[in-house]
Amino acid sequence: MNSPMDTDGDRGSALPTDGVVALCGLGNMGAAIASRLVRSYRVIGFDLDAARREDARRMGVQVVDEAAELAQASVVILSLPVPAISLNVVTALAPGLKPGSVIVETSTVNPADMATLVGAAGESAVVDAAILSGVAGMSAGNSTLLTGGDGEVLDRLDDMFGTMSSRIIRIGPSGSAMAAKVINNAVAHAVMVVLVEASTMAVKSGLRIEQLVDLLRDPNAGLIRPLTHRVADRVMNADYDGGMPTEAARKDSTLALQLAQSVGVPLFAIQGAHTAYELALAQDLGRLDYAAIAKLWEHWTGASLVAGGGPVTKTENAQNIETSESGVAYEQ
Repeated sequence: MNSPMDTDGDRGSALPTDGVVALCGLGNMGAAIASRLVRSYRVIGFDLDAARREDARRMGVQVVDEAAELAQASVVILSLPVPAISLNVVTALAPGLKPGSVIVETSTVNPADMATLVGAAGESAVVDAAILSGVAGMSAGNSTLLTGGDGEVLDRLDDMFGTMSSRIIRIGPSGSAMAAKVINNAVAHAVMVVLVEASTMAVKSGLRIEQLVDLLRDPNAGLIRPLTHRVADRVMNADYDGGMPTEAARKDSTLALQLAQSVGVPLFAIQGAHTAYELALAQDLGRLDYAAIAKLWEHWTGASLVAGGGPVTKTENAQNIETSESGVAYEQ
């Protein structure tokens, strides 16, 4: 694939070079994106839904009858529901795109889907622009954009991204921004289950739900501190000495399971999380701070969770565990 920076004529100039942005997908988020872009660009839009096309037309979008007509723009933005549709659109558009065109994927997809789009795009560049907000945030221009792809291409898209959002975070190469968004969303969705389980336990135990909400808003309570202290201070620095022992965390987890059973609250996420603490004790991590459960995943995957760290081999990880109080390594 050639970068637009390698084409003649518009080398290094801001994109879109012709002031035209094409947008495929005019649903809730697509319409919000369009509402930002029409302020500074001529926007060409397409959607299969006639009502959405009409709404976009009233907004100032030049609506086209066929997706193939989007190829006239030097920048094509995708806002589509599933990766397969994005791939179909890119495959159809690629032969008709101008040299140096850029495809911007804003739909939520996986890095592997981005790699497939890159292959289907031919000579056109493909970048990620993952949106970390709802429709209201995009409409107001205060959403966060996570971008990934060739740095020179992203530089040329800065003005357009600035029209869409007030906060742009460049993550890394193509696919990296999508990975970040998928992981962020996974955290949100998993935490939502935990919060519903915890809220139900609270109410069934005689607390008011607003009391739990006020408690968990505290930076030192159980919702925020695992990130700001246990991950940021301990896991990222491999600092597991002192603190709350894993065996104490396992005890507290057991109490929570017992409480839920006594008040008749079914658990899924909290029950599943308990397993990690049982495994950590089985691997003699009990006297280390409970952030040491991270060592389980380092062992299973070979990834280092230390800030700036590289892959960890099984041998290295076993040696790390042998330096703990127990001196017992994982089984190989």
